[in-house]
Amino acid sequence: MLVFVFPGQGSQSPGFLAPWLELPGVADRLRWASAVVGDDLVAHGTVSDAETLRDTAVAQPLIVAAGLVALRELVDGPAQLARVAGAVAGHSVGELTAAAATGALSPEQALVLVRERGRAMAAAAAARPTGMSAVLGGDPAEVAAALSRLGLTAANDNGGGQVVAAGELPALRALADEPPAKARVVPLQVAGAFHTEHMAPAVGTLRELAAGLEPGTATVPLAANADGELVTDGAQLLPRLVAQVSRPVRWDLCTEAFRRLGVTALIELAPAGTLVNLAKRQLKGIDVLALKTPADLERARTLIAEHGAAAAATAGAGGVQ
Repeated sequence: MLVFVFPGQGSQSPGFLAPWLELPGVADRLRWASAVVGDDLVAHGTVSDAETLRDTAVAQPLIVAAGLVALRELVDGPAQLARVAGAVAGHSVGELTAAAATGALSPEQALVLVRERGRAMAAAAAARPTGMSAVLGGDPAEVAAALSRLGLTAANDNGGGQVVAAGELPALRALADEPPAKARVVPLQVAGAFHTEHMAPAVGTLRELAAGLEPGTATVPLAANADGELVTDGAQLLPRLVAQVSRPVRWDLCTEAFRRLGVTALIELAPAGTLVNLAKRQLKGIDVLALKTPADLERARTLIAEHGAAAAATAGAGGVQ
């Protein structure tokens, strides 16, 4: 059983889209996405520097657009996706990419939402200096106690001994200065404390915008960030997409959902790498691929041919909502 996953903010790097622009039609689709979001995604994906890409309002639309153009090279829309994939998931902003991939949202709806999401989260982050740091290793109870003592939030529980702490910068510096035993603290290149109460203003903005949307039904179950539940009803998914801006991402529970489904292969769409590394540690024995450049497409098509045939038999399993 094959699953597709879509990365979140921090996965982008300077020039990562350049190889994709060599494929027919990719530049046209990116120009269309650029018109929707009101920014030059082609330029950001090819020549913008790391500091520019760190801007939340730039990074988030770029990541969603990149995931959709990469997926288009493998499957032609939600109906074909349902013939090869048993489930999908996206980490943080990647959940919007996943929703568009399944047809729960149209690509244009997802791009408008991510445009406003990025702007609103950037504005919320600018209100107070905050950030995020990965905490790698350590005893889970000791890590949780350290975060609580410093007033930090476990904004991402990625499983495999990786928790992302979020909050005010002095508290993050204190965590790095005195990390929990056997833990390593790595600051992340993001502009704010995402998935915490600091993002509450952005939630209000998105809730007002989402009220005017008419979502569809996902052709493939989506393992939701909040709790790993498999969701196909767009009317249930949309409020989850809004609320997750200020709530922790439980990628560990998404991984558990894949395990219950009997996943045998996982493909992470561009800009790929982070989620595949997590899968290698937590879903041992499955085939994984980080689809970073078009050079990886042949291997991706092989995995689809080998693992995609069982999708129709497994897509309804696991408590789909």
